[in-house]
Amino acid sequence: MSSARTNGGAGIVHVRTDPRLGDFALRPVDPANDAELLHRWVTHPKSAFWLMQEASLTDVEREFMSIAAAEHHDAFLGLHEGEPRFLAERYDPAHVELKGLYEAEPGDVGMHFLCAPTDTPVHGFTLAVITTVMDMLFADPHTRRVVVEPDVRNTAVHALNEAVGFRIERTVAKPEKDAYLSTCTREQFETARDASQTRAASEATETPGGTKSR
Repeated sequence: MSSARTNGGAGIVHVRTDPRLGDFALRPVDPANDAELLHRWVTHPKSAFWLMQEASLTDVEREFMSIAAAEHHDAFLGLHEGEPRFLAERYDPAHVELKGLYEAEPGDVGMHFLCAPTDTPVHGFTLAVITTVMDMLFADPHTRRVVVEPDVRNTAVHALNEAVGFRIERTVAKPEKDAYLSTCTREQFETARDASQTRAASEATETPGGTKSR
């Protein structure tokens, strides 16, 4: 897996402008400085599928320190208009999460993402986040396919995955969950992204004699 680490580990590694919601960016997680924020996110009841509900602040800092030191795993803090709003992880599925559970192919990259829990959700925000994360992964020319393993019960993320081009391959039994092994090629992502942008442009266009409701 090609690495997108930056010198010093503090710089922006990817930027994407969403046509509706503005600027999104990712930078490597700084375990010491980001741990308190991430602890609030991952222990929130809405983040149950992240599987860190009972984690202490020390647990969270240690987890991201371990990721920062790992050869096959990276964590990124996601920004929306400059403010922390989501978390993303990239991993090599031949070595992390799916090792021994499927036959990895050259160019496979694994992904997790988590939007910050909020009581005031913005329509289309989560789709914009996963699109940004996928855009970052495929910006690396070595990436041929993204592989994910969401909990079979996580119906919300299954719909999002489908929206950006993922296809469920089969169910795999992991120690912590039963998961849908799902894959998305570069071509599948680009097709889904282009279709989404076309729909968004159509919805944003006012029809003669009236306006679109939001």
